Amino acid sequence: MTKHLLLTFLLSITALMTQGQNKGSLENVVITSQKEKTRVYTENGELRVNVSPKDVARLKAAGLVRYSDFGARGNGKTDDSEVIAAAHAVANRYGLSVKADEGATYYIGGKERPAVIQTDTDFGTAAFIIDDTEVENRNASIFTVSSDFKPFKLETITSLKRNQEKIDASLPGPCLITVTNANVKQYIRFGLNQNNGSSQTDIFVVDKTGKVDKNAPIIWDFDQITEISALPIDEKPLKITGGRFTTIANKAESKYTYYDRNIAIRRSNVLVEGLEHRITGEGDHGAPYSGFINIGDCAHVTVRNTVLTGHKMYSTIGAAGKPVSMGTYDLLANRALNVSFVNCTQTNDINDNTYWGILGSNFCKNMLYDHCTLSRFDAHQGVANATIRNSTLGHMGINAIGSGLLLVENSTIRGRSIVNLRSDYGSTWQGELVIRNCQFVPADGKPVSAPLISGFYSGQHDFGYTCYMPERITIENLRIDDSRHPDNYQGPAIFANFNPDMTDNSYQEKFPYVKTKEVILRNVTTASGKTLRISDNPFMFRDVKVNAGQ
Repeated sequence: MTKHLLLTFLLSITALMTQGQNKGSLENVVITSQKEKTRVYTENGELRVNVSPKDVARLKAAGLVRYSDFGARGNGKTDDSEVIAAAHAVANRYGLSVKADEGATYYIGGKERPAVIQTDTDFGTAAFIIDDTEVENRNASIFTVSSDFKPFKLETITSLKRNQEKIDASLPGPCLITVTNANVKQYIRFGLNQNNGSSQTDIFVVDKTGKVDKNAPIIWDFDQITEISALPIDEKPLKITGGRFTTIANKAESKYTYYDRNIAIRRSNVLVEGLEHRITGEGDHGAPYSGFINIGDCAHVTVRNTVLTGHKMYSTIGAAGKPVSMGTYDLLANRALNVSFVNCTQTNDINDNTYWGILGSNFCKNMLYDHCTLSRFDAHQGVANATIRNSTLGHMGINAIGSGLLLVENSTIRGRSIVNLRSDYGSTWQGELVIRNCQFVPADGKPVSAPLISGFYSGQHDFGYTCYMPERITIENLRIDDSRHPDNYQGPAIFANFNPDMTDNSYQEKFPYVKTKEVILRNVTTASGKTLRISDNPFMFRDVKVNAGQ
C-alpha cells in the first residue's frame, strides 16, 4: 500500500469513534490493516488497533469478533478494557457481532476507555468485574450503545402546542424529536433537595412527514423554542444478551457526585436480555450511582429476564442544608420513550430499606413493568403513561408524577401506599389512575395506617405548572391486607392527608390544586373488615364523587 493510499485509509477510518456518555470525552479508535500482526496499543493516549488482512478475512468469514481475537486475557486480574473497546470498534467497522469468550472473567479497571456497541453483542456466561475503587472519570460509561446516526437541528420550528398532531418538517425517516425552551422553568423542586427547576422539555417520535406518534404525544405548550433537534431512529433491532457483571463499589465521599460506570443505551430499538448485575464492596460511605443500565435519548428499549441489585443508601447534606438520603440507582431512564422492563428481579430483598429503590426516571413516556419483582418504580420529573402489571413492588412502591394513564394491575404492592404522588414535584398526575386486580400489603405488613394514594400539596409553592390529582380513579378487585393495623386504626383511606392545614374555607392556595372529580370503587375488601374511607382530611376531598356501586 502506498503512503498516499495508507493516509487516505487512515483518515477515512479515523471517523470510527467510541462515543462516551454526554458528560464524557469523545474517544477515537484508529483502525489499520497493515501486514503486521493483529495488536491493540495506545499511542499519545489514543487507542489503536491493527488487524492483519488475514485476520480481517477470518473475522468477516466468521461473522463475529471475540475479545480473545485481540488479546483479552479474561483472567479476572489483567485490565482488558482497551482490548474490549478495540474489539467493538472493529466489529462496528465491519458490521460484525461480538461474542465474549465462555468462562472468561474480564477485569475492567478505573481507566477511561469506554467501548461503543453498534452491533449485536453476546456476553454469554462471561463475567465482568468493574472496579470503581480508583476511577479516572466517573462520568465515563463502560459500554455505550450508540447509533451511526447523528442528531441535527430543526431551525424552522419556533413553537409547539400540546397534543399537536404534526410538525412542519421533512425528515429522512422516523425521528426522535427533542425540544427545549430554556426561558421556562418546570419541576421546580420543593423540599430538602429544592432547586430552581429544569428547562421546559419534551421528547416525541415523528414519521418522515412530521406526523407525531399519538401514543407518545407532545405534552406541553412551547411558546418559544430555544433548541430543537431530530435524531433518526435505528429501525433494525440491536440485541445485547447475557453477561455476569459485578461492580466493586466506589469508596468516594458521600455527596452528589454520581458514578456513570455503566451500560449507557443511546440508540433506539435495543433489547437487553439475560444480563446480571451484582455489587460488592459497599462500606459505610460512598457516592451514588446513576444506573448500571442507563437509558437515554432513545425509544423502544426492552430490558428482559435481567437480574439487578439495589445500591446501599448513603446520606449527605441537601440543598436545604439538612441531611438527606441520596437516590442511587441500578436502573435509570432519561428522555426515553417506550421503555419496558419484563421479568426483571433483584438480588437483594425488595423490602430492605437500607437499599435505595432500584429505578429512577425523568422526562419519559410509556414505561412498563411486566412480571417484575423490584423495590420501586419511580417517575421523577414526570412520565406520560405508565403501566405496572403482573409485578411485585417492594418498600419504595410506586412513585409517580406525570400525565396520561397510570395503570396498576394484577400486582402486589408492599410500599406505604399503592401510589405515591411525589410531593417534591407537586403530587401531580394530569390524567387517570386505574388500580385493578391487585393486593396491597401496607409497609410489607407492618402496623401502619397507610392510604391507597399518598402525597402532599400545600398550594404555596410554584412548581412551574398547574398541579393535578388524577381526574378519575378506578379501583376494582383490590384486597387490602391490613391485618396488622395499629391500635388507633380507623380503616384504610383512599387519600392521605395531602394538606393538614386545609381544614376549612379560610385556607387559601396561591397555586390551586385541581382535585380528583370521581373515584370508582368495585370489590374492595380488607383483612381488618374495616370500611374504606375517603381521607383523614374529609374537608379537602369533600367534592370528590365516590361511586361505590357493585
